[in-house]
Amino acid sequence: MNIAQLIDHTLLKPDSTRTDVERLCAEARQFGFCSVCVHPMYVHFATTLLQGAPVKVCSVAGFPFGANLATTKAAETRAAIRDGAREVDMVLNISAMKSGDFDTVLRDLQAVAEACRQGGALSKVILETHYLTDAEKIRACELAVAAGLNFVKTSTGFTGGGATVEDVALMSRVVKPKGLGVKASGGIRTLADVHKMLAAGATRIGTSAGVKIMQELAGETPAPPARND
Repeated sequence: MNIAQLIDHTLLKPDSTRTDVERLCAEARQFGFCSVCVHPMYVHFATTLLQGAPVKVCSVAGFPFGANLATTKAAETRAAIRDGAREVDMVLNISAMKSGDFDTVLRDLQAVAEACRQGGALSKVILETHYLTDAEKIRACELAVAAGLNFVKTSTGFTGGGATVEDVALMSRVVKPKGLGVKASGGIRTLADVHKMLAAGATRIGTSAGVKIMQELAGETPAPPARND
């Protein structure tokens, strides 16, 4: 198993700079990560930096709270794809989910999934699992399947919760038989964390600690703490 190729090397802190993005992309090239995940404003820049490399550029829509209109998320998605994004991680409409307004949730998911299909990009939905009951997590996963998304993802890492083994296992049980992937993200900072999430059913890892994890894997001294989840 090539762990590097399962990692979305992430930089989504609000105070991140162009220099930080340059470093992120250089690290992704060095270690062969699956993608870099950056804010929409940096998609074109990251795409330029990674030209000729196998590393994809991933961006976000409705980030970090998911409260945008579906039309806004779809527009963000199309803009990111035009700028070079090959994957888009949208945030679930958490308020609609908690309100039991599943029609709104589904329309939200479908809008981004369709924009991704039209643009040839993979679509992921961030459930922000720590806000949801297990029943809501299951229903959200079922709606993601119905909407035609490619992945379900645990967390943004910005609202107080992160990935847990239990949530990854639950999501995996619902979506894997339907062919969707599971991205564990939020609080994953060590090689041991990665192994736990993969054992629970994760097929992708979102982390800003990718360099530290690869250094652990190589038996080297880990780098300083990561910049964000």
